[in-house]
Amino acid sequence: MTPKNSLKPLAVTFAASGVWDTVAGILYLFFIGTGRLIDSPHTHSFYSIFLASFFFCFAYLQFMSSLNIERYTFVVGSLIIGRIFYVIQLYLYMLFYEGFPSTFWFTGIIDAIFTLSYFIFAFRGGLGFKDLFLPVREKLRTPYPPQNESAVVLKIKRKFVPGNIV
Repeated sequence: MTPKNSLKPLAVTFAASGVWDTVAGILYLFFIGTGRLIDSPHTHSFYSIFLASFFFCFAYLQFMSSLNIERYTFVVGSLIIGRIFYVIQLYLYMLFYEGFPSTFWFTGIIDAIFTLSYFIFAFRGGLGFKDLFLPVREKLRTPYPPQNESAVVLKIKRKFVPGNIV
């Protein structure tokens, strides 16, 4: 990645999609499910809460990854795969499964827009497919063991002093 290319738009988009997944988690937790405000397609409350937990996990990953997007581009690639799978599955069911409700048609459009945005901002930022889908193991920045032995002793003393909370 060259210095002139910025991944900031990708990070902002990734954080925004985390907000979208948080909204989805709240909806599944409180409003979507059999006997709730949105009950078509019928979903047992266990599964709607189960889905909400996944949405909250995805949102957390997106928020935290957006803070250091260059390091966590693999998370972007993982969500690209998940969102593409969701959009394809949703529209195949809506088109070919008779009686499947079209309640969530707009979510497919929003997820498709996020997915396209990930690709656009990743490529503009100088990333390629390999960066998104094949993680590279980084080398440690500090040699182990540390060069400064007194720093190690300080850490150990500080960590194991009785009554020291830090």
